[in-house]
Amino acid sequence: MPETKIKKSYETVFILSMKLGEDGIKAAIQKFKDLIAENGTVENVDEWGKRRLAYPISKEDEGYYTLISFTSSPEFVSELDRVYNITDGVLRSLIIRREESAKPKKAEPEAGKPEEKEA
Repeated sequence: MPETKIKKSYETVFILSMKLGEDGIKAAIQKFKDLIAENGTVENVDEWGKRRLAYPISKEDEGYYTLISFTSSPEFVSELDRVYNITDGVLRSLIIRREESAKPKKAEPEAGKPEEKEA
């Protein structure tokens, strides 16, 4: 039986250390974009840039934020998280699955309330 690859939509945000420097930050972002592209499809990359952190992380007050929207198989997400955890300079990362909201849902009558009929 052939294996079917189910693709789901995800978003990931990661914060890079400012200690990496401008070239190190660009290289790290490119590394993650390439890794995602190898295992799925990069839909959008939004670099938020340097921001002040809400609280110090590893004695740092600022970080470089990047948001990437992508589609991939669910198995890849755990691998991406593992790579974030072992990469020097990644202060925090988050990966979430986006809900598919392409189709508008039909309004269903509330349970327990009879439908009103027009006379």
